Amino acid sequence: MESRRLSSRFLWIINRQICVPSKFTAIDLTGGSGQTKYEFQSAALVVVTVFFALASSTLAFEEGSSRCPDKFESVVSHAERMAPISVQQATFAAGCFWSVELAFQRAMGVTKTAVGYTQGHKENPSYEDVCTGRTGHVEAVLVEYNPNEVTYEQLLDVFWKKHDPTQLNRQGNDVGTQYRSGIYYHTPEQETAAKASLQEWETKLGKKIHTEILPATTFYPAEDYHQQYLEKGGRNGRKQSARKGCSDPIRCYG
Repeated sequence: MESRRLSSRFLWIINRQICVPSKFTAIDLTGGSGQTKYEFQSAALVVVTVFFALASSTLAFEEGSSRCPDKFESVVSHAERMAPISVQQATFAAGCFWSVELAFQRAMGVTKTAVGYTQGHKENPSYEDVCTGRTGHVEAVLVEYNPNEVTYEQLLDVFWKKHDPTQLNRQGNDVGTQYRSGIYYHTPEQETAAKASLQEWETKLGKKIHTEILPATTFYPAEDYHQQYLEKGGRNGRKQSARKGCSDPIRCYG
């Protein structure tokens, strides 16, 4: 009986004291440490699930069981599986960010993307500011991905295949330092992988690659109309699929 009263009291405390926001920040667009910030409702669910498992096992023990039931272990195991998976971030620049973003949207394991400006010296630049080529920024894509579904090395392959890294400060008809090729690492492991990948692709292409590899700095999100631009259809309304695994040619138009 006492255990039941404690259970009721504990549930009241959970209900009154645990406050879990209904929204979470999926991509840290402010740069800084490059770490993703999360506020997960599932954390409270895990706490409640484990509590009920403990309460059930306690009651069973009081009623004469010689040990905690096996069901308790399976419930705890399930609760552990419910724990949120930590996603990681990667930042790439490969010309006009519209088409680069769509390429990563289609990649398996990528959970979110955002286009924006990074590596410059002006705070909160506009698209017009960056287009002058005087702010030092590059058009880039911030990628959030699940490392259990896709590796950073696989994302690097998407990057290399999407553009011509042997071109300096341009991609096709888009000319200027804002269209330069770049990999901006968030961790030492990403730096190591990026440099090894560059050497591999330089050998494969047989030409000098002009891709810069630098630490990720503050990422300023571009204006809303730039986000998922090709998926939304651009000015002409010609939508392009962002379906995972889609291999349709990507057409970059204004």
